[in-house]
Amino acid sequence: MENKKWLCPPCDYIYDPEIGDPDGDIAPGTKWKDIPDDWICPICGLGKDVFTVIE
Repeated sequence: MENKKWLCPPCDYIYDPEIGDPDGDIAPGTKWKDIPDDWICPICGLGKDVFTVIE
């Protein structure tokens, strides 16, 4: 599950560990579990708790 992509259902933003979130200071290669708990979706501003793993 560590290298899977994560979806923010309200806005359809996808967090891809290979890309990271450069605008949010999340480096490429950062695993989901290593993203700080206070990180928010760069599109809609919701927290990690709304994201679901993409199977």
